[in-house]
Amino acid sequence: MAVTLYKETTYGVSHLVESIRRGEIALPDIQRPFVWQATKVRDLFDSMYKGFPVGYLLFWETGAEPGARQIGVDTKQSVPRLLIVDGQQRLTSLFAVMTNNVVVRDDYSEGRIRVAFRPTDGTFAVSDAAVEKDPEFIPDISALWSGAGRRATTKQYLARLGSRRKVDDAEEGRLEDAIDRLFNLQNYPFTVVELSAAVDEEQVAEIFVRVNSEGVTLVQADFILTLMSVFWEKGRRELEDFCRDCKLPSLSGASPFNWYIQPKPPQLLRATVALGFRRAVLRHVYTLLRGRDLDTGQPSPEHRDQQFAALAAAQQQVLNLTHWHEFLQCLERAGFRGAKMISSQNAIIFGYAMWLIGRVDYRVSVSRLREVIARWFFMTQTTSRYSGTFETQVERDLSRLSEVKPGDADGFVTVLTRIIDGTLTPDFWQTTLPNELASSASKSPALLAYIAALNILDADALLSTVKVRSRLDPAITARKGVERHHLFPRAYLRRSGVNSTPRINQIANMALVDWPENVAISDKPPAEYWPEQLAVRHLPPAVLADQMRWHALPDNWTKLTYDEFLVQRQKLMAEVAREAFAKLADHSYAPAYPVAGQPAPVKATNRVHYGVSVADLLDAGSLAAGALLINLTDDVEATVIGDGRVEFDGTAYDSPSGASDAAHGGSTNGWLYWLADTKEGLRPLAALRDELRQPSADES
Repeated sequence: MAVTLYKETTYGVSHLVESIRRGEIALPDIQRPFVWQATKVRDLFDSMYKGFPVGYLLFWETGAEPGARQIGVDTKQSVPRLLIVDGQQRLTSLFAVMTNNVVVRDDYSEGRIRVAFRPTDGTFAVSDAAVEKDPEFIPDISALWSGAGRRATTKQYLARLGSRRKVDDAEEGRLEDAIDRLFNLQNYPFTVVELSAAVDEEQVAEIFVRVNSEGVTLVQADFILTLMSVFWEKGRRELEDFCRDCKLPSLSGASPFNWYIQPKPPQLLRATVALGFRRAVLRHVYTLLRGRDLDTGQPSPEHRDQQFAALAAAQQQVLNLTHWHEFLQCLERAGFRGAKMISSQNAIIFGYAMWLIGRVDYRVSVSRLREVIARWFFMTQTTSRYSGTFETQVERDLSRLSEVKPGDADGFVTVLTRIIDGTLTPDFWQTTLPNELASSASKSPALLAYIAALNILDADALLSTVKVRSRLDPAITARKGVERHHLFPRAYLRRSGVNSTPRINQIANMALVDWPENVAISDKPPAEYWPEQLAVRHLPPAVLADQMRWHALPDNWTKLTYDEFLVQRQKLMAEVAREAFAKLADHSYAPAYPVAGQPAPVKATNRVHYGVSVADLLDAGSLAAGALLINLTDDVEATVIGDGRVEFDGTAYDSPSGASDAAHGGSTNGWLYWLADTKEGLRPLAALRDELRQPSADES
């Protein structure tokens, strides 16, 4: 006989709202942030008003014993009986509208959902300035269930409408009936499937994938964050706040803001798990936090409390601002100056975990730890150590520390040094890295390692007195900075029969120059423009020799064939990286660090917010996922992703302007910069936006 893993029941909306209010049903906004557009909330109420089905809800019993309380809170808050697995956006919409509560959006901003209703024809609309002024609309239906209430709201609406036009008794009755029908949506029935507490997380994930129509996949971090929402909400909130504060500079003191990463809760959770449990496979951690023994699978509330205590202690260290900024200085020491130089965020997250383990568990001094972690990060970033199936590699690295006793700083440093030296062998520098440089990828870890090396060596831009380091400062946005210039110009190579764009754009054919030189060189062959530039610059022989070495230019390079030049320069670039890496172990090496927690102020822009996003264009069918975006002037391309972001050069940006800034190298208006490849031909994104958008409040 088949085992029943669920039961099916029906709940009215008011019961669901009250259960959420009482805490019986957990509505953790961090597990599935509110990402619906206001138009979807409008459509939800429209469907319910018309009596259409709006889907089922999937809950999961927590299995918490009766009377269980949350961990680490002053109030005796009960543990919820049910978790929401599927249907969070709908329940968030209903709860927020019917209780007049704010929602936390995907970017951590807060706001209310305001839906309007026109009783004359049962039309729902997103509230805006025009709707607010229209007496035919109730501008905010939340007033029916909270605030003024149904009777007062109806009376106010009829009085307002009557002041603008005549309303006879028959029409007034019809309007009251329509409002009553809207009010009674609190009794709308939802079919609810409740999964048994005996169902494990893998089964829940499989059930969710099979029945979910959005194509969303649950991962282990979702379950752990959900458990935090149930048993330790305070810790979840602290984690969320830290991630939000990483996005914007603080005007009131130190904050976790930085130029390298804007972490999401699941990422920092991995650092916490690595520190607290020496684990990278989150499935094991989830089992522990549910209070189950890894071997027997038997539950134990006492064991669960112990594991959450360990998680809380580790998270306190992870969210410590001193630890955070001291670690980020390790990245600066390693030559990496911002997010554009990072190809692996995992390298940052697990580098931070290793820094914390060294500082907290092995008591390594900050100065000594800064040196070894800078070398560790350079190694993991350059070799893509934590790409692909990274959990296995992380646990292998963590296991190497199992024989080192707590407080043994020498033992910790010795283990990491052995791993670094065993990875970056002479063969790596002489063979592997040159081969990795035989690429045209602008986000290649090998290229980023070479650029980091130029920062470490405090190198000049080629034929310039400007330092590469200063022009790569992420806190400064210049109209033009250091650019990657073709040493064998593009037009020259095409005339010579080299027509492959990837071959023309080889890493070894690019050098960092101060922007005026890039304009002056144009498309002349090296043997012609190089002597001209040397004559103009008048660089002292010693300075020119340093620049030739830093920029890995072979002797008599202008006389080499293109193929000979690429091979020789790849080897020289690897040697520059090796020289810089060796300098990281030099105690006298000390780059100029930015002040921790005090980033340069963000310069305001003159961009106008039109209230339309790329996601709205996708929803309206104006764009399709995978649509190509082009800029003809800069000869660059980007792609529209299904979630509304724009991908350029392997990085997803939240807005068209973010992608255009990266493509152009300065502040741009992405809506005007990008041309979308549509059925009607190439059209500016701004044209598609203007066709869709509604007037803003100011315009109205």
